[in-house]
Amino acid sequence: MPMSTGQPNVRPERLVDEPASSDRFVGGLSEAIGGPMGNHAVRTWNRLSAGGRFWTPARVVLLLICAMLSFHWMQKSPCRDAAWTDMKQYKYFCYTDVLALYYAEGLNEGQVPYADHQVEYPVLTGAFMGVLGLPVHDLHERGIVQNDGQTFYDVNAVVLGAFGIAAVAATLAVRRRRPWDAALLAAAPAMFVSATVNWDLFTVGLTAIALAYWAKRKPVLAGVFLGLATAAKLYPVLILGALLVLSIRTGKWKGFFIAVGSGVVTWLVVNLPVAIFFYDAWAKFWQFNQLRGIDWGTLWYIGAHFPRGNGQYGFPFFQNLDLDPEHATLNILYLGLFLIACAGILILGLTSAKEPRLAQLAFLIVAAFLITGKVWSQQYVLWLIPLAVLARPRWGAFLAWQVAEVLYFVSFYGELMGASGRQVFPEGVFVLASILRLVTLAIVCGYVIRDIRKPEEDVVRQTYEGQDPDGGTYNEDPLDEELPRASGGPALVTSG
Repeated sequence: MPMSTGQPNVRPERLVDEPASSDRFVGGLSEAIGGPMGNHAVRTWNRLSAGGRFWTPARVVLLLICAMLSFHWMQKSPCRDAAWTDMKQYKYFCYTDVLALYYAEGLNEGQVPYADHQVEYPVLTGAFMGVLGLPVHDLHERGIVQNDGQTFYDVNAVVLGAFGIAAVAATLAVRRRRPWDAALLAAAPAMFVSATVNWDLFTVGLTAIALAYWAKRKPVLAGVFLGLATAAKLYPVLILGALLVLSIRTGKWKGFFIAVGSGVVTWLVVNLPVAIFFYDAWAKFWQFNQLRGIDWGTLWYIGAHFPRGNGQYGFPFFQNLDLDPEHATLNILYLGLFLIACAGILILGLTSAKEPRLAQLAFLIVAAFLITGKVWSQQYVLWLIPLAVLARPRWGAFLAWQVAEVLYFVSFYGELMGASGRQVFPEGVFVLASILRLVTLAIVCGYVIRDIRKPEEDVVRQTYEGQDPDGGTYNEDPLDEELPRASGGPALVTSG
């Protein structure tokens, strides 16, 4: 809808997309409270310092993520005391690796990660655990803290929550014209159940900051934070694949090489000291992932446990993949499928009428990694949510996928109870939930691919005059934040 501002020289960050006007799903829901704002409704142009409204969209979204993290902490609170008896951690859906691994990784005994105990995580996550866990152990030894496991979880919840808020803030920073998009991240149902299941929010925050710096044409800082993120979890390195596709497509390599160079240097600075002095402990992460078999809820698990009727489950081909203790065939197959998917994404990126947006490619690559992979832990959904918000900020398909993720989360704990000797439902229920999660994510991927093939349907490009707000140096010119939007695309209003 064309926008008539009536105000000269208005900065676009004060022009806010109205989801009720631009998104059919939200617009339909808004009918319950009177529908979208009318074309002639009064919108304020004043800044806060000039007497404008305090509750700007950005502040509302930040309050939303704070509330969501608080609700998540309450959801996990039944398990905070570490007294996990009678399968309480499964019955109340409150299990968290953060608390379990405080004991399993020897932090409760004061063991230093890597130096005293081998850790199955990349170095920066191990350091994160130690930096928070060892002081808690010391306070417990001195009698200042009574329940050290509970204190460790609470401290982690606060710090991980800060990185979750940072991810939302970084999303807001690159969507100044579409701040309500970040509400998808802040209010994601999967965030409610998965935020502190593991330490993934740490990496998610670092990755979001890296993408924000790339969007601001600061490839050195983008590379540094991407290197830090990869030193905490491996998946952020996949984003380099998206940068590679766009560099090939546009012929712009300088920013790519700067980001890769600074990222590699950062990763080496973090990893080399541990690799040199504690090589066996450092190598455990790589060995552990190579030797892992078919994990819960993956494509391979579905094949190995698919209900075939008459009480029979699974197909022999998939079941035999897990018999090899080194899982060589499984590793070759899942890696081969992922590489085929990457080749398809490369072809898509090079043949589309307009170069894809960075977030679209990054989302497709990470989604392909999970869909084809042999491990798809429940908290891995956190990797995808920020990328999905940047790639396709449409509420309908996003919420359908999120509902499927929550259903998977609930069924997973029922499956764990069954594996512990107390069957809750037949195996087919968990397999169905796994299929639903996979299919809904694939549908979101399909919509992203459609937006790449038909960029005129991409709502982000509509708001940004056809440019990619995340593209950084891949845009022809720096995104002009001084010029107001003139016409076309979804309805825009001003924020106070």
